[in-house]
Amino acid sequence: MKYGFVMAYGDARDAAELAVLAERHGWDGFFVWESIWGIDAWVMLGAAAMTTERIRLGTMLTPLPRRKPWDVAGQTSTVDNLSGGRVILAVGLGVAGEERFWLFEDDPGRKVRAELMDESLEMLQHLWRDQPFEFTGRYYRSRKIAELMPPAPPPPVQQPRIPTWVVGAWPRPKSMRRAALQDGWLPNYVVPPGQERGEWTPALLAEGVEWIRRERAEHGLTMDGYDIVAEGATSADDADSAATVRPWADAGATWWIDADWSSMDPAVVRAAAERRLKAGPPRVD
Repeated sequence: MKYGFVMAYGDARDAAELAVLAERHGWDGFFVWESIWGIDAWVMLGAAAMTTERIRLGTMLTPLPRRKPWDVAGQTSTVDNLSGGRVILAVGLGVAGEERFWLFEDDPGRKVRAELMDESLEMLQHLWRDQPFEFTGRYYRSRKIAELMPPAPPPPVQQPRIPTWVVGAWPRPKSMRRAALQDGWLPNYVVPPGQERGEWTPALLAEGVEWIRRERAEHGLTMDGYDIVAEGATSADDADSAATVRPWADAGATWWIDADWSSMDPAVVRAAAERRLKAGPPRVD
């Protein structure tokens, strides 16, 4: 089990300083969220890369359909090289419907965003290699030329690709298959029809893990190196915070991501983050 921490709010200086605390106190990953209009997530992670040596760095998460895949490839490759191969890219379809997330464009709808996601994921596999390629999709294309001018960014340290975690909506097969064929599953629970509300539980996670295991096997893939991500919040004051995490670990989670979204006040978030990081991860082993 590995343990990550999400910085709920802050700038590049906060990321550079808090990532050091995370590394010093035994955390395995430090994550920031990617806004539509706000502080640049990859600048923050670049700053964190310069102050740390071991900890993994990533987004939680990147709304990939709203980004150009070549921009994402350049940013991730840059930070992966800067950090010596420590980047994790976490992607999702983006929030639907909420006005504050669609200030500059209209939501094209889930179907179109899913199609954009699939093309982006496919295109990233080419973009992370330092060589010309040809790609023709419904939304994106690339002409193959003999020499890239200006030169393409150096490929990331991690090959054949930067580890990519994908949101998969359980139990929707198409959404789950998209996550299963990448490097990790970020669970999103879809409440069954006729049920007003549903609680995401370790038992449901275990069902999803088994589904992914079968799906990967059908494609000749094992679960070796594949991540199952559980997210929640634990307290710096809880002497047995591991009790919160243990059921998820038993269900098959390989990462626990600690994320407290209860406040967006910069002063409150910074102080709370320092306290939580210094208390160390909620280890179950």
